[in-house]
Amino acid sequence: MSKPETTVATNFLRPIVQADLDSGKHASIVTRFPPEPNGYLHIGHAKSICLNFGLAKEFGGVCNLRFDDTNPAKEDQEYIDAIKSDVQWLGFQWAGEERYASDYFDQLHAWAIHLIEAGKAYVCDLTPEQAREYRGSLTEPGRNSPFRERSVSENLDLFARMKAGEFPDGARALRAKIDMASPNMNLRDPILYRIRHAHHHQTGDKWCIYPSYDFTHGQSDAIEGITHSICTLEFEDHRPLYEWFLDNLPVPAKPRQYEFARLNLNYTITSKRKLKQLVDEKHVSGWDDPRMSTLSGFRRRGYTPASIRNFCDMIGVNRAGGVVDIGMLEFAIREDLDANAARAMCVLKPLKVVITNYPEGQVENLELPRHPKQDMGVRVLPFSREIYIDASDFEEVPPAGFKRLIPGGEVRLRGSYVIRADEAVKDEQGNIVELRCSYDENTLGKNPEGRKVKGVIHWVPAAESVECEVRLYDRLFRSANPEKDEEGGSFLDNINPGSLVVLTGCRAEPALANVVPEERFQFEREGYFVADLKDSQPGKPVFNRTVTLRDSWGQ
Repeated sequence: MSKPETTVATNFLRPIVQADLDSGKHASIVTRFPPEPNGYLHIGHAKSICLNFGLAKEFGGVCNLRFDDTNPAKEDQEYIDAIKSDVQWLGFQWAGEERYASDYFDQLHAWAIHLIEAGKAYVCDLTPEQAREYRGSLTEPGRNSPFRERSVSENLDLFARMKAGEFPDGARALRAKIDMASPNMNLRDPILYRIRHAHHHQTGDKWCIYPSYDFTHGQSDAIEGITHSICTLEFEDHRPLYEWFLDNLPVPAKPRQYEFARLNLNYTITSKRKLKQLVDEKHVSGWDDPRMSTLSGFRRRGYTPASIRNFCDMIGVNRAGGVVDIGMLEFAIREDLDANAARAMCVLKPLKVVITNYPEGQVENLELPRHPKQDMGVRVLPFSREIYIDASDFEEVPPAGFKRLIPGGEVRLRGSYVIRADEAVKDEQGNIVELRCSYDENTLGKNPEGRKVKGVIHWVPAAESVECEVRLYDRLFRSANPEKDEEGGSFLDNINPGSLVVLTGCRAEPALANVVPEERFQFEREGYFVADLKDSQPGKPVFNRTVTLRDSWGQ
């Protein structure tokens, strides 16, 4: 895509925070990033991370990392470790140790008893199906549970027995007593505690009742002294409940909730349930597959933390929803890598070239810059009688406008000589397996006399080049809206069958033999690539294509 217009990114929260500091409402700000450890972070989380940590840094405050670990059946230590790694990879560090909602389970339980004793919570025996029926709808008020008027003593007894493990999962729940006729469905006696006999990754088997997200979140914010509790717009209708709990409990602070529009990116799925489905059904190789929208996937694809932070700055923070073009994210990484990635040459489909008039046994060490504009030093390419070029750079019957090698035609080898194609050697099936060429010894670093050579192609030395694997990644989904299949299928029907092409036997210039995982390059004329984080090894490099040189989807 073309370069977006340069504007100051909108962020409606900045003036709010500044006003709170100026007025003395807060001496300093405390924000938090509260992921559920039930999957890997995705690109949508990056917006929230950059917002919460970015605001804290900008205004001299701190940001906490707090895991919302209230559903142990779906949580795992693997996810906790991955989330911590992703936040740090993006360039942020939370205040102190990471926190867990489970750190506050004892206090939350005490506050639940406080609500029972105040007559504002009760134990309900309705089944989940019955509770949904009693809840009503957007157009009809709910009905009071038949267990709503239990005495305080009975509720305290039943809640204690719930905690003691006397009842099976789902048999009873503790609910807040608010208003079953409220137009806000979240205020219709929401659940505070459910029975779940599940081992917890932090608290072990101490608990068999677990608090709901709504009962946990605001009180955790209050315990931590969060000043600005920032979440996405789907929690706007939860704000009255957030405030009801804070108003009805002896909390040490009263944070304020603010909502912003979540990131919706075309050609992308960010539902953790669907991302997990892609992994579980092996449509991808794992959570960190470079085609996934997870931060681990983008990292392995070769995206830089700076490019993702810059992308989040570009899209801004507001309350208006909308879909962001993934081309903006691809622009951000192209801009970063164009300025910072070293140049190199890699032949994806090698075709051997023998330069017949070059002296046998002679080797010239040619020096090429590692970057055309940055001072990154030079790399050395040995030039000798045998080299490789890409098979696509020679055509016996060239199409119109072809500016590469043709029979009897000339091209310049990047940083080297002009060569002419004299003969194509073929196998028994008629496939070209070798080119016989001649070179003009007077063209190193200068144009040939009396003729103009238009084409420039890349090459690598045959003997010294390193064999490598190259993985050509593309967008995982072929539709801008993967959720919507025109024929009524699922998002899986929109998977792009060409999203990964693996090329083996590729040849890279010698300097790439011992690349470090996550080292990034522009392979001249091919795109931007990264040495794979997991599979690339010394002497056996594996490169992932991060992005093409230009937006081929927009053509």
